[in-house]
Amino acid sequence: MNIDVPNLETKSVQRSIVGRGIAHDSAARHVAGEALYIDDMPELPGTLHAAFVLSPVAHGRLRGIDAGAALALPGVVGVWSAGDVPGANDVGPVIPGEPLFAEDLVDHEGRVIAVVAAEDFETAYRAARLVKPDIEELPPVLDVEEAHARKSYVLPSQTVSEGDAAGAIAGARHVFSGKLRMGGQDHFYLETHIAYAVPGEGGDMLVHSSTQHPTEVQHHVAHLLGLHANAVECQVRRMGGGFGGKESQATIIAGAAALVAARTGRPCKLRLKRRDDMAGTGKRHDYVAMWKAGTDEQGRILGLEVEYLARAGNLPDLTGAVITRTLTHTDNSYFIPNARFVGHACKTNTVSNTAFRGFGGPQGILTIEAIVDTIARKLGRDPNEVRRINYYGDETGDVTPYGQKVEDNRLVEVTDAVLASAFWQERRREIDEYNARSPVIRRGLAMMPVKFGISFNLTSLNQAGALVHVYLDGSIFLNHGGTEMGQGLFVKVAQVVAEVFQVDLEMVKISSTATGKVPNTSATAASTGSDLNGMAAFKAASAIKARMARVAAEHFDVEEEVIVFREGRVHAGNESISFGELAKMAWEKRVQLSEAAHYATPKIHWDGRTMKGRPFFYFTYGAAVAEVAVDTLTGETRCLRADILQDVGSPLNPAIDLGQIEGAFVQGMGWLTCEELWWDGKGRLRTVGPSTYKIPGSRDVPPQFNIRILDNQPNREETIFRSKAIGEPPLMLGVSVWLAIRDAIASIAGEGVAPELDAPATPENVLRTISGLESARP
Repeated sequence: MNIDVPNLETKSVQRSIVGRGIAHDSAARHVAGEALYIDDMPELPGTLHAAFVLSPVAHGRLRGIDAGAALALPGVVGVWSAGDVPGANDVGPVIPGEPLFAEDLVDHEGRVIAVVAAEDFETAYRAARLVKPDIEELPPVLDVEEAHARKSYVLPSQTVSEGDAAGAIAGARHVFSGKLRMGGQDHFYLETHIAYAVPGEGGDMLVHSSTQHPTEVQHHVAHLLGLHANAVECQVRRMGGGFGGKESQATIIAGAAALVAARTGRPCKLRLKRRDDMAGTGKRHDYVAMWKAGTDEQGRILGLEVEYLARAGNLPDLTGAVITRTLTHTDNSYFIPNARFVGHACKTNTVSNTAFRGFGGPQGILTIEAIVDTIARKLGRDPNEVRRINYYGDETGDVTPYGQKVEDNRLVEVTDAVLASAFWQERRREIDEYNARSPVIRRGLAMMPVKFGISFNLTSLNQAGALVHVYLDGSIFLNHGGTEMGQGLFVKVAQVVAEVFQVDLEMVKISSTATGKVPNTSATAASTGSDLNGMAAFKAASAIKARMARVAAEHFDVEEEVIVFREGRVHAGNESISFGELAKMAWEKRVQLSEAAHYATPKIHWDGRTMKGRPFFYFTYGAAVAEVAVDTLTGETRCLRADILQDVGSPLNPAIDLGQIEGAFVQGMGWLTCEELWWDGKGRLRTVGPSTYKIPGSRDVPPQFNIRILDNQPNREETIFRSKAIGEPPLMLGVSVWLAIRDAIASIAGEGVAPELDAPATPENVLRTISGLESARP
């Protein structure tokens, strides 16, 4: 693996802590097995263990529950369902009316019906299987196209429109159309959903939750228990992975654990086995995209219509926002003067789908890349040239279909650079020559760019808070609203604080996220964790530093401008004192050494009625070249090489960023090649564990994996130290692998043919596509 780290040496006289490749704060503890997750926490005396009773059918009327056999099992303490909720039986993250426990209907296999508590986990799990729900089974709707035909939606449809798409297509020199089916994806985090609820006096509740959104857990637990939010505290030290799956749906697990704790007065732990986690929690939305495009002779897109059928599942959850991001990323890197993008939230009797890394963006980007690739192949043109003539730019246009101007365009820069570093021309010739003489194994090569918008779609979510204390010995306590799920957010924000005070990173204490310290925070999602929480922490630390600088100026009898914080000391010319000495001095002078700060992203706005505005603070850019081999007899594929160039602005921590690029690319590649969700005819998910659901492993990583960070390109917007987000954008670069598989298959058909390849490109789908090409031959 070749990783190119940019030169980040600072020219400042002050030491730079931001910009250094520093290890994850828990890396050593992860390796040693010392990092504590919720299931590792010492259990309090009297702790109960809980398990869910899940619906065995996809659709039916719930007429009652027979819990007799479960309650008779030794060690079982109780069974609770909808009628036992003292507050509101509702955990809807956006739209009220999404019950925690099923009431009159069950609407997907794995629907939570009740929770059982016992003295130990295995007893609770066995007892849950003994509870017999009385269900009158009804026919399920499982197909999104069937739901669309019935106009069965969980939300109103959304449309992004600009110009006259239908007119532009009708008047175009060439008209192309197609349909793309893309599957969903399970988060498959290492740590399944878990919560540990500890009751306190006066009805108070402490909830340890594996969640990306502690505030949402706090509020929903309060609503379920009929309490005010100030009676509930949610704490999160770390998660064993999240990827969006713990943004909204962690409230289901935390809410049930808190209910048991409240009803029994005993601590309660609820953790899901892998099968129950996969059957009972949401996933990446699978889509059907139907499109029609009009182009000129060169392949420039004049008009484009895309209609998306998204599998919402049984309830809205976050589907509305996911579709919004799909519609605002269907343009990807291309100026489309006349566009009409429509998204339908199709209601099916499957689990309600939810946030997943990229949050609808991957589906939009995959769609437009398939469209551009199809246009190029049917016109007999180079796909990269068709991409280039459609890029945002001076010769095309710089305003998106949703009304935001592209002001920091780096598309040509990143794509030219990755094509050069990947030796595109030489490899293209070599692969074409190889395919001409290889009847069985075909190789494919593809490049694709990404322009990805950074900010939450809902403007109000773009805010964060942080709390910083400086103690008398010069040590620093840091708390903020972001959560750590392995992505390295905590060490990045700690670097920011250490940079402000110019102290060693070891002097900054990283603490658990807690709603009792920083309230009303947004989810750690949408790639905004460092942007929002880093800036809030910067503001808090800077306020304390300014007060300390005034004390130092008085002590040295100089102007404040002379004071310099450097290498753990505070200087005034040739004189200095330690940072800890200044902290004690400030306390003696009764100067506040604590600050709570708040940050709200500027410039952004969005009108959900018109679907116009500036939803994103800025864009990140990236490009990838992928090479694959395809066995045309078995349909098996292998990514042989990937070359990636990613824009991260001025990186806060390039080592963490490189890890994010690696992981995101492989996760995106997994979505599009091997991760397949499969329901049987009765709506039962059959891919419920690693034996039936294939995630990419170490041998699926490209043997040649060349990753570079775009150097010397600070963010033009005023982000924290001019950095850019990294969590989600590289996932879309996995589309290059799917395009390369398509390229390999196209070598069989010859010029002018665009293979109709569904995603994921499993061996079955690859063989189906090859068979279709062969049967279509004259």
